[in-house]
Amino acid sequence: MPRPTWLASLTQQGSQPPYLLKFRSSDNFIIGTVALAVFTDMFLYGVIVPVIPFALQTRSHVSHDRVQSWVSVLIAVYGAALLAFSPICGWLADHSTSRRSPLLIGLVALLGATILLNVGSNLEVMIVARVLQGTSAAVVWIVGLALLADTVPQEHLAQAMGYVGLGMSLGILIAPMLGGIVFDHAGYTAVFAMAYVLVGVDIILRLLLVEKKIAARWNPDDAGRVRVEPSEATQDQTEPTDPIEPSSQLEQDVGISTKATHDPEKGAAVTSAPSLPTSSNERQNPVTIVPVRRRLRHRLPPILSLLYSRRLLAVLFASITQAALITAFDSVLTIHAANIFHWTSTGAALLFLPLVIPTFLSPVFGYLSDRYGGARYMTSLGFLLACPPLVCLRFVDVNTMKDKVLLCGLLALIGLTLSLTFPPIMAEISAVVEAKEKKMLANGEAGYGKGGAYAQAYALFNMAFAGGCLLGPLLAGFVVQAKGWATMAWVLGLWSAFTAIPSYFWMGGWVFGKA
Repeated sequence: MPRPTWLASLTQQGSQPPYLLKFRSSDNFIIGTVALAVFTDMFLYGVIVPVIPFALQTRSHVSHDRVQSWVSVLIAVYGAALLAFSPICGWLADHSTSRRSPLLIGLVALLGATILLNVGSNLEVMIVARVLQGTSAAVVWIVGLALLADTVPQEHLAQAMGYVGLGMSLGILIAPMLGGIVFDHAGYTAVFAMAYVLVGVDIILRLLLVEKKIAARWNPDDAGRVRVEPSEATQDQTEPTDPIEPSSQLEQDVGISTKATHDPEKGAAVTSAPSLPTSSNERQNPVTIVPVRRRLRHRLPPILSLLYSRRLLAVLFASITQAALITAFDSVLTIHAANIFHWTSTGAALLFLPLVIPTFLSPVFGYLSDRYGGARYMTSLGFLLACPPLVCLRFVDVNTMKDKVLLCGLLALIGLTLSLTFPPIMAEISAVVEAKEKKMLANGEAGYGKGGAYAQAYALFNMAFAGGCLLGPLLAGFVVQAKGWATMAWVLGLWSAFTAIPSYFWMGGWVFGKA
């Protein structure tokens, strides 16, 4: 029995193109869908931030002196689950035929986590819900960002990532504000009613989305980002090749290397007989061992071989710092405002607004990064400029109007400076993958295969971000508890300033030349 036309159109099957194909597969629709997916995930992550301290006491009967510890733990559990499931999701996404299906699976997990948080009252259920939330976040982030890398050309990717950064920032920072207001005026269940509406909209958009490779069945010109071809790699290398490349399958399989020297008079390489790197002298010869080392490296899964890039390691460290600095406020800001200013959850939640407003500039910063190649400069500048306002948070310690204004101003500066770092960091991930694949193809390697390695690269980014989400709340929460708010302020400030160093030297490639 043939399926109805509308069903075939919705499921992207059949000889007829899906309804509104051009719109549903357009760059703007895909960017908007991914940005909303990220916003939904981060909204559900952050909506309970101002609610949970009060819910722990009224619903879970946690004593007042243990609330700070449990708030930090529940926030960090999310990061731990995100960290654990990211490499699995990355591998599966690169070996999957579709990006859309995993996104829908992640949505189901997110809905389940929301229901558990809504109906659960004991700590065990809350922990399980946060684990499930972290798992769904791994899917959303990895598959969503890989989908953008499949869709948008590298020269426009930072601006696209700016919209994703906007969705992330709005979700993680607006959610606590709305959560506190709704909790105060409508109760615990009303907080999750917002989440159910948002998940429903997300379901609709993810069902409507048509990937570029699917749209290419009816419009070959709409194939999305073009993967690197071997011929292109040999003409345009972004990283230098190693001096020697094994010239036979035997050399590739057993590690036999061909020694070669360069004759400056003849201008050509002189090749000697192949030899096995067995002797002490040969093992110490870098010319001999480089091809063997390279072969072993590229036989690793992409998620591991990518870690050989110092450029990528600098990006991952910046991602850890970025996530830690943002999520650090989730575990301490609401409680500090309640202790100093004696505010309820509504007043404390409104403090997140100064952090939110500057994030509207993320697409602008992404455009500037694309336009001027500023991954190195924008990221390092953002972290460096974030240091002074972070350190100055230590001066907010008494209940005066001056301190309230100072706190809002400092939070606005922190939001602005950290917004500089979001787009270039996320765009740099795909740039590293593209550069490494060009190098591999130029060296005669097979590259990362048909599925590529974008999802696995963004899995590494996700793991770094998860590490920051895990470390930030715990560090801030326990430093405040042990040494006070002032100590936490300068610790976060110095961490931000230090991150500017590797960001400047390695993002975009080694600052003194190709390495």
